[in-house]
Amino acid sequence: MSRITVDIDLNRVEGDLEFQLDLEDGVVVDARCIGTLYRGFEQLLIGRAPRDALVITPRVCGICGTAHLYAATRALEQLAGITPPEHAVHVRNLCLLAETLQSDLRQTFLFFTPDFCNQNYAGHPLAAELTQAFAPLKGDVVRGCLKATRELIGIVAIFGGQWPHSTYMLPGGISQPANHRRILETRDILVGVRAWFEQTVLGGNLDDWLALDNAEALFRWEAAAPARERSALGLFNRFARDIGLHQLGKGSSHLLSYGVNHLPDGSGSAWPAGYFNGDTQQVEALDHLQINEHVRHSWFLDYPGGRHPWEGETIPDHQPGGDRYTWAKAPRYGDHVVQTGPLAELRIAGDSLISDLLASEGDNTWLRQFARLRRAGRLLTLAVDTLNALKTVLDQPHIIDPGIDVWPDGESFGLVEAARGALGHWLRVKNGVIDKYQIVTPTAWNASPRDSAGRHGHWEQSIIGLRVPDPDNPVEIGHIVRSHDPCLVCTVHFIGQHKKRSFNV
Repeated sequence: MSRITVDIDLNRVEGDLEFQLDLEDGVVVDARCIGTLYRGFEQLLIGRAPRDALVITPRVCGICGTAHLYAATRALEQLAGITPPEHAVHVRNLCLLAETLQSDLRQTFLFFTPDFCNQNYAGHPLAAELTQAFAPLKGDVVRGCLKATRELIGIVAIFGGQWPHSTYMLPGGISQPANHRRILETRDILVGVRAWFEQTVLGGNLDDWLALDNAEALFRWEAAAPARERSALGLFNRFARDIGLHQLGKGSSHLLSYGVNHLPDGSGSAWPAGYFNGDTQQVEALDHLQINEHVRHSWFLDYPGGRHPWEGETIPDHQPGGDRYTWAKAPRYGDHVVQTGPLAELRIAGDSLISDLLASEGDNTWLRQFARLRRAGRLLTLAVDTLNALKTVLDQPHIIDPGIDVWPDGESFGLVEAARGALGHWLRVKNGVIDKYQIVTPTAWNASPRDSAGRHGHWEQSIIGLRVPDPDNPVEIGHIVRSHDPCLVCTVHFIGQHKKRSFNV
């Protein structure tokens, strides 16, 4: 029996992230997901004025700045009992939809599908089509995606002045109102992106595709027209399932979503929040008090069991060696390891196609990536609906005076769905300043280490048991890692038998 240790560097996944894997006879028998950098935002915010969170937290992540700003704003509004006007809610929702949509498309065609051009697949019958469509920075689909997403993210700049790190959301509303010019500019962008999505990604009508409600209908729809089979989605589905990605990367069956597109009256969201219990196969109401963070295997000052973010601590205690191996905490929902992201959102929101695929095949690498494209299609239609709703309230206020001279003491939280899933900010104010600030990111949910009970995090679970036929070119690991949406290009290093190997994921 041969055993090697594999070190995988994942750069800029809300910080630098690594996998360390133990392989026995080519099979992963253990996995450690390692956050290599101390984030420190929680400690940085202590003692500051509450409004400082609106400037500081969008800089947690260069991809999800709008989401962090939204979460921080919602936390402050809850603390002070502020209800923003409908005008402001629609603008906030629209900008977050644009940020998420562009991220979904870039992740799929700039980061995931280029791995289909790996040399291991050079002899595959689809190799030439894959290269023409998905070759990094050169493929036809890739170049179209760059143009479409550049325009999409411009929507945030239209309403917020800039992207990333915008600061246009304020307790009580937004800094500047929408107007007819901004509405028309945004509509033109959405119309253009939809046309590209239908022609290039789907090879067919978006509404028809979104109406598909089961796996049989999906594959029958694609096979019914050559344009659909040759589309980016058709090519992705044919190849990914041919190489067995629908059978790889199964992790936690428990899913978490904070809901998509907040309703103006504060009663919930267009896509509801919830927790999908993988044991009962039922969606349960979200209870944020069920969220707790463990640090048993993290480089933080230890405390027993898990703590809710209002009670948790983020005090560095770096002690290399032993069984503590990461700067990431291990968030859990009750006693459950969960995954979050497009698959969770759509299943909890009741998407019939995603529900059918999940029930029949379980979570897997192909389904997570397919769900991201499914979400992109639904977000396109939701963005148009949001824009139409915004148009009806242009004459209404975009901000109200919160009337706050001194922020009240108390606890609050803000929950949103970022591009990669459930994002939460928990805040405590004492004597008018921040006494505690805890952020639980989507990556923390998915890429967590083991918890106090020794349960592996979701990413770790999705890798354990994987057979790696070729350690010199472990493309299977690349597919699984990519399906969880790391933010930027990463280089994977394999170290074993005193020989360093590298693999570009």
